[in-house]
Parts: sequence; C-alpha cells; structure tokens
Amino acid sequence: MRKCLKKIRFFDRIDTDIEEGVSELANIKSSKKAIKVIAKKTENNHELKARVKNLIKETEKAILSDDKEKANTLYKDVQKYLDQAVSKGLIKSNTADRQKKRLSNKVKNMK
Repeated sequence: MRKCLKKIRFFDRIDTDIEEGVSELANIKSSKKAIKVIAKKTENNHELKARVKNLIKETEKAILSDDKEKANTLYKDVQKYLDQAVSKGLIKSNTADRQKKRLSNKVKNMK
C-alpha cells in the first residue's frame, strides 16, 4: 500500500515541476538546462504547426470568397511554412505535398 502512495506523490511532483519549467528531479546543471531547451523547442514547434493550420484555413476562406490575389499570397506562405515544418520533422513530406497539391488545385480552379 505504501508503494502506491509513493507513485502518486512522484507523479504529482512531476506535473507541478513541469508547469514551473524546471524539474526538481534534475540535479545536474546540464539536465536542468536541457529541460528548458526542450520546453522552448516544443513551444516553437507547436507555434509553427499552428501557423500552418491557420494559414491553410485562411487560404480556404479566401478561395471560398473568390479573392484570387489573397489566395495566391496565402498559398505561397503555406508552401513556405509547410516546407519549414518538413525540414524540422514536424510533418511528413508526403503529408505536406498532399496538402500543397490540394490547395494548389483549389487555387487554380478559382473563377
């Protein structure tokens, strides 16, 4: 019974430490720094993926509103950020190619 209580306390401690940004479990200076670096990289990766998704949505809205100039400029931005996400390994290349192809077909078929 004591083992179960220790595990619960251990996991509670991890959750609170991650929220603060630095873990008390890490004693070595380099591992504390690594935790900070990983948190920063994770945040940057999340921002890039969110930017890609939002740009795709904005491009599709521009396509539906028949705004050809805006759709073309947004499509170029989508291509740029999709390629960045692929180079960072956030999105697989086939997925990015498929998304670019679908958007390009929609932009080309605009009246």
